[in-house]
Amino acid sequence: MSDPKVFISYSHDDAEWVSRFAEALRDQGVDVWLDSWQVHAGDSLREAMEAGLRGSDAVVAVLSADNARRPSVLFELGAAIGAGKRLIPILAPDLVTTTLPFPMRSRRYLSKGAPDDAAREVAEALKREAA
Repeated sequence: MSDPKVFISYSHDDAEWVSRFAEALRDQGVDVWLDSWQVHAGDSLREAMEAGLRGSDAVVAVLSADNARRPSVLFELGAAIGAGKRLIPILAPDLVTTTLPFPMRSRRYLSKGAPDDAAREVAEALKREAA
């Protein structure tokens, strides 16, 4: 059985937390697509992101009050839902859930706390689904 593949959608304001989260996910045996790891100078960001979304089993969306309504985030979430990907929201404490689009509000989400704890929960959910 191959490792589950996860695309991480986030705002660069959360880059430090997301980097620690992605490393912890990788330590849990999850194959992670993170733009700062896969997109190199001169690459088409749009093409790389589309390939990352297509090749993933799930999308983890790290959302805050500042980024939850950004067009790029909404595009990634819409693409994930449209492709039937498992969508795992991780919400910052400052985010009021009623401001999220219904497909996000209707999912069990994780609270953004310690990156290691969030990674463990995501990895367990993905591996349980794959079993």
